[in-house]
Amino acid sequence: MSKSTLYQYGTLALLVPGLFKGTKSIGSLLSHGDTGIGTGDGLDGELVVLDGQPYQIDGSGNVNKLSEDFMVPFADVHFADYKDLFELKDFINPQKLEEAVLSKLNYNNIFFSFRLHGNFDKIVTRSVDKQTEPYPKLVECADKQNEFYGENKVGTLIGYYAPQIFNGPAVGGFHLHFLADDLSIGGHVLDFKVNNGMVKVQPFNNLEQVFPTDSNEFMQHDFSKDDVNGAISKAE
Repeated sequence: MSKSTLYQYGTLALLVPGLFKGTKSIGSLLSHGDTGIGTGDGLDGELVVLDGQPYQIDGSGNVNKLSEDFMVPFADVHFADYKDLFELKDFINPQKLEEAVLSKLNYNNIFFSFRLHGNFDKIVTRSVDKQTEPYPKLVECADKQNEFYGENKVGTLIGYYAPQIFNGPAVGGFHLHFLADDLSIGGHVLDFKVNNGMVKVQPFNNLEQVFPTDSNEFMQHDFSKDDVNGAISKAE
């Protein structure tokens, strides 16, 4: 696959009503990219793929290496080909970092990937416990999320920016996960303070959107009855 293509399996919107069943294996997913983020079967934790190795940060905060048969309902992956954007030399938080990135790019209307490896004075992440059928809605899971706190961690921020017009299929704006080098903490990023590191980006000319057409639940669900934007805003 081209390094200018982002491969997305499923949509974020399918998680809103609780369509959490894993329908694609990690092994199959990795044929489309060596870098990415996602979630597991039953909303089982937050996923990070770095350098071809998939990791799960489960609801207890444990970082687990995944086997190829682990199933996912939603994930984004691509083949890494990052270019340096700028070097951080001062403390910065999520809002300031996102503003700095967008101010240096003309990428507001395209998808791009973001990667930063650095020293984090503070990192706050979240994950959720695996859900069982009948699955609850996404906002119910967000209300019960588990938060994890780390200090003085060296690790990687990894994720994607999506244009606001794609909010629903993806998260409009930045969607970032974190993984510490020592695998002591990770998950969906809530807050951080980072003091150094190289900010890298990779733009995409193409979005390959793949739907779980073998899932009867997905094919028969009426998304017009769901508050997709409201649920994503609350959950993400």
